[in-house]
Amino acid sequence: MKKFAVLGYGTVGSGVVELFYKNRSKIEEKAGTQMELGYILDLRDFPDSPYAEKFTKSMDTILADAEISVVAECMGGVEPAFSYLMQCLQRGISVATSNKELIAQKGAELLAVANAHNCNCFFEASVGGAIPIIRPLHRCLAANSITEIYGILNGTTNYILNKMLTDGMTFEDALAKAQKHGYAEREPSADVDGHDACRKICILASLAFGKHVYPASVYTKGIREITLDDAAAADALKGAVKLIAMVRQLDDGRILPAVMPMFVPYTNMISRVDGVFNCVEVCGDAIDRAYFCGRGAGKLPTASAVMGDIIEAIKHNQTVFSQNWVDTGTQDFIAGVDELNCGMFIRFAQDADTVKSSQLISELLAEQSHNDIPVTAVKNAALIPAALTKQERNAVLDKLNAQGFEVSHWMPVMEA
Repeated sequence: MKKFAVLGYGTVGSGVVELFYKNRSKIEEKAGTQMELGYILDLRDFPDSPYAEKFTKSMDTILADAEISVVAECMGGVEPAFSYLMQCLQRGISVATSNKELIAQKGAELLAVANAHNCNCFFEASVGGAIPIIRPLHRCLAANSITEIYGILNGTTNYILNKMLTDGMTFEDALAKAQKHGYAEREPSADVDGHDACRKICILASLAFGKHVYPASVYTKGIREITLDDAAAADALKGAVKLIAMVRQLDDGRILPAVMPMFVPYTNMISRVDGVFNCVEVCGDAIDRAYFCGRGAGKLPTASAVMGDIIEAIKHNQTVFSQNWVDTGTQDFIAGVDELNCGMFIRFAQDADTVKSSQLISELLAEQSHNDIPVTAVKNAALIPAALTKQERNAVLDKLNAQGFEVSHWMPVMEA
């Protein structure tokens, strides 16, 4: 018999409890042992809950029970979650968490303590909800040298951008609809300003490249400035606007993480991932590209990943060494966004009549950049898909400005 506890009885925590009792026999079969939910930690009272006898308001009660072998943290925030998990790990109790803010800020410390006490800190649910990405990255793809990771890591922003394109909604109206359906919080800045996606790419980058990447080191820009005109122009140029979280390894070994709106051509599968779905593209020297797609949030999808980690923790009697990274004490291995080589999606402020002709724009852009770059222009927008340095991008913008073309907005292009 293996006994576990759940910290927090909000959306995810209640989902873990519900899923355990719903599929208990199957879960125990996969774990190879009988299981028991010992405690649910929450400061609130739930007298009408069928699990009322499981609740406690004291972490000490859980820590004092020598039969507890796994603790699942579903509280959110850095504290007191960090302190609680550190106490568990120091006692050799494995932990599972869905808390991306915690892992993005404190992952290296938690993993080091887990290693020192021969137990595990699992966090599959922290990045993609129900999408398996953490375990495949350090196990199934372990033979690869990972070069790039791109992803839609926030379902709220993906839903908003999709509504702008398909239903012609403004950003404000699409956000309001997302809030109405429960996809966005009343205070949506963590989603729409890119902070949620930033934490998630920090976790993936840390795991893929072995060094802790802090959110403060990642260029982050959200979707508040994206307009209906951007969405329509991108579609006319056979692509979609998506909030992309990315990390790329440069030739000198440094990595370049960033979160920002990007033009994604329809030839890339990520462009077709709509609604609240997430998708992660992993590029490696042996696999070329692998895609992981599914629901990135929600009560039961996220609970599914947490429960999977609980099962994994029960099955292991030692630390999983492949799931690890270290805090080097510096972030000098991280390159700034100015070093990103990328194509350009450009939208002009003038309407289609003012922008004289597609041919003129094509010639102008091709003349300023490279003759072999295929430039496409449609109405009041243009696309340069080939990678340009910051200097080359600025030269294009300067040339356009000198010719009287007012650039309303430009964004990077994700590779096809």
